[in-house]
Amino acid sequence: MTIEEAREVLLIEEQGLAAVRERIGSQFVKAVELIHDCPSRVIITGIGKSGIIGQKITATLNSTGTPSFFLHPVEAMHGDLGIVQETDVVIAISYSGETAELNLLLGNLKRRCASVIVMTGVVESTLARAADVALDISVPKEACSLGLAPTASTTATLALGDALAVVLMNKNHFQAADFRSNHPAGSLGARLQVKVEEVMLTGTQIPLVTIAASTEEAVAELNEKNLGAVVVTGDNSRLEGIITDGDVRRYVASNLDLKNTRVEEAMTSNPITIGGNIQAVDALSIMQRHEVTVLPVVDAERRLTGILHLHDLLGKGEFRFLL
Repeated sequence: MTIEEAREVLLIEEQGLAAVRERIGSQFVKAVELIHDCPSRVIITGIGKSGIIGQKITATLNSTGTPSFFLHPVEAMHGDLGIVQETDVVIAISYSGETAELNLLLGNLKRRCASVIVMTGVVESTLARAADVALDISVPKEACSLGLAPTASTTATLALGDALAVVLMNKNHFQAADFRSNHPAGSLGARLQVKVEEVMLTGTQIPLVTIAASTEEAVAELNEKNLGAVVVTGDNSRLEGIITDGDVRRYVASNLDLKNTRVEEAMTSNPITIGGNIQAVDALSIMQRHEVTVLPVVDAERRLTGILHLHDLLGKGEFRFLL
């Protein structure tokens, strides 16, 4: 029973996210434009669970290049309202749209800031009607068995905040180097400041075949090293090409005879490479730009010295949070 209950909760959360995703439209686009054109800051406000979600959205916006801060509605009415500038954009979060503290604050905010965006589950609420943009975060039902505790609705709010942050991040051309500068003390920031030669794989760790090998041998090496690619070298360890697991899938689909096909016929010649003395953050930018996860590392004579995988830069599972 416990497992089934847990699965039901996650299913309800998924359904809530799906509902919000399907409603993304012109109001979301307008919200992005207002924030992107804002010359100062985004102020996020909310109370209770909405306030907690608002603080996380604030942190995500800040770390991805959109200056933001969280303003508690009660503290705002007791002096903190003075921090709001006329060029700021406000995001107010209230699922009901009838939170007394927010509605009391809203009139004061509208007289002080450039525009107000609300995230609410009731688009005809008092808060939504007073806003410049209303983002609908309504979900079919809460995961709470009583239908009372914010669960699916807070998940949907958080996810929509992430959507805003990532779209703005892309619109602002926010890169790995910018992320690093915002995280100088974190483990990720530290990892991105090292040189490629300090984190690349070398020696027998490199998935490697020579130019004389068959494609079948390359596939065996790819499977053994499990890095998603195998590099091909010629005389004096000079890099000649690369074969990725995507290439292999295409070859198999086209019925290519792997055993009797030389790797030279199947590889991608002159692949994208990097030098070992550049910073890891620059390597990550190259990976982002070319949408690759593996980079051969070469010297000035294009001799292979190592191979760099995305996991060596960010740790397994972290790339999805960055991009």
